[in-house]
Amino acid sequence: MNSINRREFMALSATVPILAAAAGGSNLARGAQDGAWFVSMHEISSAGFDFRTAMEGWARAGIKYVEPDLVKAREFEAEAGKGSAKRLLNDLGLTVVSSSNQLFLDESGPRRAAAIEDLKWKVEMAESLGADRLVMPSAASEPHTQQDYDQVYENLREAADIARPHKVTMMLEFTRNSKLVSTLRTSLQVVRSIDHPNLRAMLDIYHFWAGMSKFEDLEEIRQGEIHHVHFADTPAQPSYEVFAQKDRAWPGEGIAPLARIVAALKAKGYSGPASLELFDPVVQNTDPYEVGAKALRTITPYIV
Repeated sequence: MNSINRREFMALSATVPILAAAAGGSNLARGAQDGAWFVSMHEISSAGFDFRTAMEGWARAGIKYVEPDLVKAREFEAEAGKGSAKRLLNDLGLTVVSSSNQLFLDESGPRRAAAIEDLKWKVEMAESLGADRLVMPSAASEPHTQQDYDQVYENLREAADIARPHKVTMMLEFTRNSKLVSTLRTSLQVVRSIDHPNLRAMLDIYHFWAGMSKFEDLEEIRQGEIHHVHFADTPAQPSYEVFAQKDRAWPGEGIAPLARIVAALKAKGYSGPASLELFDPVVQNTDPYEVGAKALRTITPYIV
């Protein structure tokens, strides 16, 4: 068996209390009780594997909370039958805390009609898995003006209306390269302007630190306003101007001030998932057991 260094030992030791707390909870509310954060896995981090393999590997590693890829869940049910994805999750002791994702909902254009049709089956799938939220990244790529935001409000309101009967909350995710919603400030402004019960703001730490947002922008968050957190570090290399999603780093292996960001979010009342989201093809094709175990080792020290 390979030896571990002192840092890894301390991280593993810190994992014990959070796993014990997770084992006693059967839903998101219990997992987040008393202001706790807990480790979750975004399925993109094991994108090289099918739904069953990813979920089984993570469960063996001690993961309790997951953010499934709805396309992969549907593919699994196409083979195993309707409702089989939820049964597998139950058998493995996994709780779904979010679901991923639907692009092209904020920006009007030729891709939006297909995105709306996809959203209709995705909110049904999310509901069947027990997910009460669905990630909605802004991937707008065309130039825009301030006048376009009135249409953005209408577009996102329609998406939230579609999700509402399924008791699913759409979470607007700002992304560093979006031409419409690329910063925390804009994300908060858009969600507040729409003021829909099934639309909330979330924060991806990579997009926050690698984009145009400022640390001080965290002060603009109102108590309880952030609904979900994606967790990854910002790489030191390659350079800021050329790095991409695939270059996201494991927590602690980059340059983002993760401890300060977590502390600021805790001060604003966030509790719940810290969901590992990595796009590195090497990670995505690594045994999900190993990825889940490393997620617990690298995230836990920042959130306990």
